[in-house]
Amino acid sequence: MKIRSFTWGAVVALVVAGSARAADTPEDLAQAAAESWLKLTDAGNADASWEQAAKLFKGAMTKEKWTQALAGVRPPLGKVISRKLTSRKYAEKVPGCPDGKYVTIQYETVFEKKASAVESITPMLDPDGVWRVSGYFIR
Repeated sequence: MKIRSFTWGAVVALVVAGSARAADTPEDLAQAAAESWLKLTDAGNADASWEQAAKLFKGAMTKEKWTQALAGVRPPLGKVISRKLTSRKYAEKVPGCPDGKYVTIQYETVFEKKASAVESITPMLDPDGVWRVSGYFIR
């Protein structure tokens, strides 16, 4: 009897864990990818952020150009003080991009040397089924 009750408990735990993963929305998955990628950019790790970017991003910008772009934009702003999610929007058509699955995410961000900025980051579902960043802008 003890073995059966343990087995049922394990089955219930697996079903609950599977349900939680199945409930992840494209917005949730894209946001997780975006935040992982942002950690790399916050650390100034241009090489790793380029490697983790979407195929579309890599096709539009070489690693060297991305390294130069990131070095020119982020250091003058200073370190991130805070970042607050303000919106997430799923779309299958994004101006200037091929049709696909995208989530445009915006954050209100406070940097050391810029008190108010908006970061827009657009993860997309890459052909291998993984969400990766395809665009990033700060204004």
